[in-house]
Amino acid sequence: MNKALVQAFLRLDGDLSSEALPSVDGKINMKTLSVAMSGSVACVAHIDRQHLHVAHVGDCNAILGLKTETNSWVAKKLTQEHNTYNQVEVERILREHPSNEADTVIKMERLLGQLAPLRAIGDFRYKWNKNIMSTIVAKYFGGQVIPPNYYTPPYLTATPEVIYHRLTPRDKFLILATDGLWDIISPLQVVRLVGEHMSGKVTLSPLKLPRKNMTLNEINEMLLQRKEGLKTKPKDSNAATHLLRNALGGTEYGIDHGKLSQLLSLPEDVVRVFRDDITITVIYFDSEYLRHCPA
Repeated sequence: MNKALVQAFLRLDGDLSSEALPSVDGKINMKTLSVAMSGSVACVAHIDRQHLHVAHVGDCNAILGLKTETNSWVAKKLTQEHNTYNQVEVERILREHPSNEADTVIKMERLLGQLAPLRAIGDFRYKWNKNIMSTIVAKYFGGQVIPPNYYTPPYLTATPEVIYHRLTPRDKFLILATDGLWDIISPLQVVRLVGEHMSGKVTLSPLKLPRKNMTLNEINEMLLQRKEGLKTKPKDSNAATHLLRNALGGTEYGIDHGKLSQLLSLPEDVVRVFRDDITITVIYFDSEYLRHCPA
């Protein structure tokens, strides 16, 4: 699985690169070339029974929500950001280039003084060789498109880091999200919000007995849990929306809808000053299945 995930990332990156370069007849597709000048971080999860693999490039994160025996929530960070705050990543890049570039490869906490993530799909201005950059790319976008101190490309890679985790009944859900979310709230806060959402969500639909022939004591226990869930009854049925609402509008006194509305309606030319783009996926695990899943 590790190999398949790595190959998938590299195949996608390779296809983007080849489609952006001149075709056999020498023609350039400006649309694909423009796309090639932009890039994206990525985080992918593959789940097969109790086997969880996460592959990622850039500064997205995968956080596992675990519930302890005392019913408290724990956030387990599966990924490490590929940026200059990750010393392992910095050392990797420095090893890949001559020692006389040590002061220019990483500058102002960015790759070549420009790019924050140290791994990404696309962004071929940090990958293509100098000949392609000077004879093709600069011809259409100008010489300024070539990064400063561009001596020994590629500087950027789309090779993902792959993490394996064996799921247990304690693992309740997985959150994949871009750095726009983690810049605002911590992994533990996110896990607690999803945990509360799980408890409160059951109150959004009519009570249904999970099986026939339940005893009065069992039904009473269900009703007590439902009553407890009413305290955390969410506004949103979707956990990702619940996280977004709390991240952008949350205060110590609850949700400030004025603040939420303001952050969601900022003009495109200034929004990045106040918040980054936010993408969230929440995946739930079946604890009973994991409890009885064969090794």
